[in-house]
Amino acid sequence: MLRYVINRVKSSIIVLLMVSVITFFVLMIVPGDPAQLILGTDATPEMIADLHRAMGLDRPVYQQYFSWLVNLMKLDMGTSYVYGKSVTSLIVNALPVTLSIAVYAMAVAALFAFTAGIIAAVKKDKFADYFSRSIMQLGSAIPSFWIGMVFIVFFGLRMKIFPVSGFVPISSGFLGFIKSITLPAVVLAIGETGILLRIVRSSMLDSLKQDYMDMAKIKGLGAGKIYFKYALRGALIAPVTIMGMQFAKLAGGTVVVETI
Repeated sequence: MLRYVINRVKSSIIVLLMVSVITFFVLMIVPGDPAQLILGTDATPEMIADLHRAMGLDRPVYQQYFSWLVNLMKLDMGTSYVYGKSVTSLIVNALPVTLSIAVYAMAVAALFAFTAGIIAAVKKDKFADYFSRSIMQLGSAIPSFWIGMVFIVFFGLRMKIFPVSGFVPISSGFLGFIKSITLPAVVLAIGETGILLRIVRSSMLDSLKQDYMDMAKIKGLGAGKIYFKYALRGALIAPVTIMGMQFAKLAGGTVVVETI
């Protein structure tokens, strides 16, 4: 087991290094001069050259990359020229908001997906099955930014149930904290619920076909015990795996919804 973990860590490090190299060099060949963008069109060649030296852009590309990599290992990601602050501090300040929304969204998606997925599997090819799948497929097909704008107008501006901007730390009050992240969390959850629902339904149907389910029915066990203790337990592997990947996706996708 330890050897497997070590091998996976090694593979992950290699992949991350390859991604960083490709990303870094692609950005270098993109047209445009960062110094020119920062200084504006009125900048003189001398001003641009001075900024190139200050930013290290006058050095060979491979030296720039290794300098960036060494600084990254020291958690020094440089300075944001848009905000005029350390990139590390910006990430640290934004991370609690992003993770709060991602965790909330994952919890909402799991609640609805497992509930609807179990019902859809138990009531296979009946109205509840078709209805739940149709609603979730519709939610997955609509872009999250469009749903976000609709929610802002309806729940924020018209009904005034939730705030349309800002973040309330949990230290300032749990209710205010929940209200401030509910809209973006629900918007993100809608898209993920449809995917997770299909996995839950499929896994439950496979679990219900197993021989031990027939034995449980023969023993006269109640429906609740059969579905939740035995069928759901055997169907958890695939949904939980998907939830791990979805959470990583949510942590990145939150940025778009937060902006809206």
